[in-house]
Amino acid sequence: MFYSLALIAFIIDKLFAEFDKLKIKHPIIYIGDVIRFFENKFYKDTVLRGFLLVLFTLSIVFIVVYCISFIENIFFQGFIASFTLSSKMLYVCVKDVVESKNIQEKREKISMLVSRDTKDMTNSDINKASIETYAENLSDGVIAPLFYLVCFGLIGAYLYKAINTLDSMVAYRNKRYEKFGKVSARLDDIANFIPSRITAILIALLFKSKKAFKEFKKYGSKHESLNAGLPIASMALATNLKLGGNTSYFGKVKQKPYFGEGKEIIEDSDVYKALSIKSSLDIFIIIVLGVLYVLY
Repeated sequence: MFYSLALIAFIIDKLFAEFDKLKIKHPIIYIGDVIRFFENKFYKDTVLRGFLLVLFTLSIVFIVVYCISFIENIFFQGFIASFTLSSKMLYVCVKDVVESKNIQEKREKISMLVSRDTKDMTNSDINKASIETYAENLSDGVIAPLFYLVCFGLIGAYLYKAINTLDSMVAYRNKRYEKFGKVSARLDDIANFIPSRITAILIALLFKSKKAFKEFKKYGSKHESLNAGLPIASMALATNLKLGGNTSYFGKVKQKPYFGEGKEIIEDSDVYKALSIKSSLDIFIIIVLGVLYVLY
């Protein structure tokens, strides 16, 4: 187990986030470049070609990170591992939305975080989208990479991020990606199965919500994704909100279930309440990783 590596990476991310001042290209962008290269050269909307995309991408990432892992300095590896985490950046981006000066600025900022249509969003719609993306990305951007970092080290964390990036780039149910993105989508479902459930449980525990703990699966299972609905449902139940509902994507309204049974008009204060989990989650993660490092 790689408790010390995960602890160092998490603390680095907490203090410095994306290292914007260093003016370096984020490693995940390089993974995106690899995916785009394969798609541009070898695209064909078949499951086989999508499988080859996954194999190609994961092989490249494995080889590069495997070579980096020979540099055995724990702080260097922690620095490299910190790029797989986005705890601080996620918090800052969502907080930046709710602190916008006006509704138009809010729409512009939330459009950078979600794929749904934003031009006609009300303030409540924006706040709902903010909370949903925060809850979902607590799994994708914090708990999941930490989970794979602890279990499999630097290589595990980066392979997870490669799978997650594949899902975000090609796993769409449309004419271009219906078959090409199928393997990426299924692999992402598998990779996030455990982390999404850990995230939902942590949200319930840290908000001290028995209702969220008992019922997040009931509501979360209504989501079309095997995993994404679970932390969203837990957050909705823990904060007494009703998230989800019909949402517009690319000009078409998509019928989506509701998560939770609280109020439907989401206010700025509700976003702040959802974001308030960060401090307790940070402390929890640091204590758990620290104790595990000392014991093992």
